[in-house]
Amino acid sequence: MPFSVTWHTLLEECEELAEKATLLTPLSQERFHITDLQEHRIIIEFLERDVDKRRPLQREQFERLHERISDTPKGFDLSRLPPDADPYPAILSLHPRFEVDERAGVIRETDESTGTQIITGTADIESDEDTGERTEPDVDVYSDALLLVDALERNELSSLEALDTPALINLYTLLSDIQRDANDLRQDVSDVLLNRLHHDHPVHGQFGSVQRTTRRNRDLKDDDEVVAILETAGVDRERLLSVDRDKVDDALDVTDLSESDVYDIEETEYVRKAEVDEEQRETRLQGLKDRLATSEDPEAEELRDQIEELEGRIEELTEFKTGREYHTQSSAE
Repeated sequence: MPFSVTWHTLLEECEELAEKATLLTPLSQERFHITDLQEHRIIIEFLERDVDKRRPLQREQFERLHERISDTPKGFDLSRLPPDADPYPAILSLHPRFEVDERAGVIRETDESTGTQIITGTADIESDEDTGERTEPDVDVYSDALLLVDALERNELSSLEALDTPALINLYTLLSDIQRDANDLRQDVSDVLLNRLHHDHPVHGQFGSVQRTTRRNRDLKDDDEVVAILETAGVDRERLLSVDRDKVDDALDVTDLSESDVYDIEETEYVRKAEVDEEQRETRLQGLKDRLATSEDPEAEELRDQIEELEGRIEELTEFKTGREYHTQSSAE
């Protein structure tokens, strides 16, 4: 099929979008609108940029991308796109015969219509969620966060020195638990994100950005092997000898020497969480929820709003939206 047919079909699909339809680039996750359609180009405007917001996308570049997709039946690798070419596959995927596979990091041509490339917009999603019942996320950090919010509200934190010891212990325990649980959840989220990021460019969300990076970890091979290899390369064996902490500790066990004979020792003191009263925490948490549910006090209403905002933030952390293009209907619709 000649590209001219594909191009005019693409223009027709763009024309059918709502006036304020929002598209999302598959790699950099930037949001943009289509502002004008012309015979040989499509004009877009990025929503989150301060400079270079408006940009024309040329027909010949779409045609070049189409050729590359045609040459790769399993899909064209999006990471091979030139810099700033991210909007092209986002728009091309509006065509019913092209789709972006976020997990595989490719755009491919299909034999059947791809009706899932445009999903319900953000505004529609929020209205649907508002009509449903709120559910408590099944993550440990959620309950700890609610208890911490309550503790922060009940204590004056402008001067920690003025707080009594039990209040400080409660704060320390909750902060410690939130740090641990948040790190566990953060790692779980990171594992999922890693499979969805296919390049080293920042990917943006509502509260920040993430980026796929590579870290090098080095572990020495067997000692004798390393020494032999370096000796062969002309490195004197004596240069490789060093004091090993584990071997020193083993030697101390069979001598009359003390640690201070071979170590410079400096002691520091710190606070360590010893135990958690889970029953008391659960009682306090349930009481907090019950009190907020029934109280008509303006301050309680304000705290309810804060908890709802907290729940919203937690949902943002525990939910990852795919990079497939989406559009939002205009408020008039």
